[in-house]
Amino acid sequence: QVRLAESGGGSVQAGGSLRLSCAVSGFTFGSYSMGWFRQAPGKEREGVATIYFDDSTYYTASVKGRFTISKDTAQNTLYLQMNNLKPEDTAMYYCAADPSKYAPMRTIGINGYRGQGTQVTVSS
Repeated sequence: QVRLAESGGGSVQAGGSLRLSCAVSGFTFGSYSMGWFRQAPGKEREGVATIYFDDSTYYTASVKGRFTISKDTAQNTLYLQMNNLKPEDTAMYYCAADPSKYAPMRTIGINGYRGQGTQVTVSS
C-alpha cells in the first residue's frame, strides 16, 4: 500500500526556517518524479519544487534561493528545507510522487500519489 506522510510543518515568524519531511512507503523512488506543492485557502494549488531520478531539481520562482528539495533514497524520504520564510509562504504543503521521469512541476500531485499535507503558517 502506497503512503506518503508529511511532517515538520508549524508556525514561525517571517525570516524563520522549517524542514518538511515526507516518509514514503509502498514504493521506492526509482524513476519517479518527486515534489512538493502547496495550496492556500482561496488560492490555486502551486507547485513549489521537484526533484527527478537524476537528482536534478526545479523550483518555482518565488522560492528559488530560499527552499531546497532533497531526497534520501536509503530512507525513502523526501525533504523540503525552507529558509527565510515569508507570510506569503503560508499554505498547506503536500508531497507528491509522479510515475513520469520528468513530470512538470505544475502537474505534481495530479497524477500518481500525494500525502495528506502539513500546515505551514508564517506570521509577519
